[in-house]
Amino acid sequence: MAKTTERPRARVGRTRRPPWWLWLGGLLVAVAVVAGVYAMRSRDQASAPVTDDPGVAHVHGLGINPASGELYAATHTGVFRISKAGKATRIADRYQDTMGFTVVGPDHFLASGHPDLREELPPLLGLLESKDGAKTWDKKSLLGKADFHALRYAHGTIYGYDSTGAAFMVSRDGRRWEKRSGTTLGDFVVSPQDRDLVLASTPNGLERSTDGGRTWRPAQSPAQPVLLAWEDIDELWLVDFSGGVHMSADGGDSWKERGQADPRPEAFLATADRLYIAVEDGIYASRDGGRTWTPFFREEGGH
Repeated sequence: MAKTTERPRARVGRTRRPPWWLWLGGLLVAVAVVAGVYAMRSRDQASAPVTDDPGVAHVHGLGINPASGELYAATHTGVFRISKAGKATRIADRYQDTMGFTVVGPDHFLASGHPDLREELPPLLGLLESKDGAKTWDKKSLLGKADFHALRYAHGTIYGYDSTGAAFMVSRDGRRWEKRSGTTLGDFVVSPQDRDLVLASTPNGLERSTDGGRTWRPAQSPAQPVLLAWEDIDELWLVDFSGGVHMSADGGDSWKERGQADPRPEAFLATADRLYIAVEDGIYASRDGGRTWTPFFREEGGH
């Protein structure tokens, strides 16, 4: 990995920042506009070559591919493989707007979003599955009907939040879905130990479900949550709107602030030895539980 320098983080006061759901609401409006553009684009326009590559812009999701140990970034304009040296490579020359994104296994991903403008597909892609590291995608279900902004795979089950209907849904096979509740949320996680324990960031704060997302109730939260990660039963992570990084060792009953990242985080990932966070100017990593962050990828670093 290229030599990096630690980036100091100045704490940003939270009282002057707008509520995160207003920011999320603006994002959803923007997504709706983009969907409209997809729907109206003519066949000739859709087949036109892309001449201006925007690069790794607006990251929606992060995941480690067990096949290579490399970081993958699902973005507004395609999926990128980011090497351990911080070099980003666009997968399969595709510009698909990949929203919800989760890693199931080696080269095995699930996603949702909106099509590459050169593809003749509905604006909502439903559930997509790739078994070759995002080179190709199979349209599994709900094509033209659902836009999963958050996806998790746990306990042999797919959990998804469909933003078009504000619906929390689950599926065992990726084709038949059960709608468990109608709710508005930004992100959610499933307990690594208990398939029915789900925590979600909502406009009302952190909420908890003990019946697999059928019903919800308020949960203890250190700040207004935006992003969540729960890969280890003893390490539940929460990032708030101003970039505060918090960890709970007891499933969310109590929290400790571990550090400060940039405000308005876009995506967050926790692994056994590192945290990753995507913000406007790149992706940063922490090896000390969020206390300090170093650049892992920045666009000017080249890809």
